[in-house]
Amino acid sequence: MKVASYQGASIDPYGKGLGHVPGATIALVDAARLEWNLLDEDVSLPAAVLYAERVEHNLKWMQGFVERYGVKLAPHGKTTMAPQLFRRQLEAGAWGITLATAHQTRAAWRGGVRRVLMANQLVGRYNMRMIAELISDPDFEFCCLVDSAEGVDQLGAYFRASRRPLNVLLELGVKGGRTGVRDAAALKAVLAALARYPDALALAGVELYEGILKDESEVRGLLRSALAVTRELAAAGRFARTPPILSGAGSAWYDVVADELAPAAKSGQIEVVLRPGCYVTHDAGIYEKAQADVLARNPIARQMGEALKPALHLWAYVQSIPEPDRAIVGFGKRDASPDAGYPVPARHYRPLRAAAVVDEDARRLPREVSPDERWEVFAMMDQHAYMRIPAGANLRVGDLIGFDISHPCLTFDKWRQLLLVDPEYRVTEVIETLF
Repeated sequence: MKVASYQGASIDPYGKGLGHVPGATIALVDAARLEWNLLDEDVSLPAAVLYAERVEHNLKWMQGFVERYGVKLAPHGKTTMAPQLFRRQLEAGAWGITLATAHQTRAAWRGGVRRVLMANQLVGRYNMRMIAELISDPDFEFCCLVDSAEGVDQLGAYFRASRRPLNVLLELGVKGGRTGVRDAAALKAVLAALARYPDALALAGVELYEGILKDESEVRGLLRSALAVTRELAAAGRFARTPPILSGAGSAWYDVVADELAPAAKSGQIEVVLRPGCYVTHDAGIYEKAQADVLARNPIARQMGEALKPALHLWAYVQSIPEPDRAIVGFGKRDASPDAGYPVPARHYRPLRAAAVVDEDARRLPREVSPDERWEVFAMMDQHAYMRIPAGANLRVGDLIGFDISHPCLTFDKWRQLLLVDPEYRVTEVIETLF
């Protein structure tokens, strides 16, 4: 997928998690010129840190996975909202970028993305105006979702007046789920509404989101239903796009979606687009478990060598050890979300030691040791994390701790700029987010 040029902003000298920036403007991609090193304490902590080698590994792994199935990848950009990472995903072979809102779409377009699948309904006059302005760019391909006759009528009226046809995907849903048509009557009503606006709305395909389902058989059932609907609409000549798009797959069931829809993709009659987003950094929590499930049920994933790796850490200082079994670490809910579990201590470094060695001692990980041996975060406030430590732990005030996180989406959105580091912890680039 072609990416338009994008220079990005300069490094913010007042942003958190950064080091000293001289008077001259430094571009995000030129951060290596500043010669910051995390272990030399050249940056303010807490800091959100991306490991460049792991990011590249994850990009190649997921792209390789979808290519083995013959399907396309449009990773969900809401995870990172970072055009520099979008660029890496597209250059690795992604078909496009998935987003959730008109604002996110505009930010991605500004960042050089020229194909967006907005996996959401487009509602509201100003949101429609933003998209109408973007699709006036002849190099920009966009589609959003419809799941009600009322929503279709609102879009149809606006885009007929704007004289800029809008591509839409019919969204299918499940009872008790999120958005999406639930039954044949609702489907018929949406199709009838679309037929009223042939000059304003173009039906480009079908979309679903299976992530709200917990059972594999239910996921497969929804996918087969969506495939049947897509084939029926194609046979009836209802699609304006050839081939029509059929899109599903969040970060939990992407392998099942690929397995079910690959035959249709290989026929060339349907363009199957998967949308996992969290793979780019992965995590050591809910998506680590989800990936373990993928590896357990999917032989192709098991054949691809080392799987996805956690590539995002939160680094912070130990700032107090007020009791023998308790350390207070200098980060909190403003830096990482505990919504899917507390951050887990994973790396330890003491500045000014004779050898610059970062301890990666699995003893500390809760899943591998008894409770009395753990280094374990058990509570968080706005700017403080409470960490339980064993008596006599080799820990001092001023030590650096790198924490694994769970649910990367709600850590990225706490940071305007993140550090990309090489294996020696040298900062090679600063990654900007546009939440």
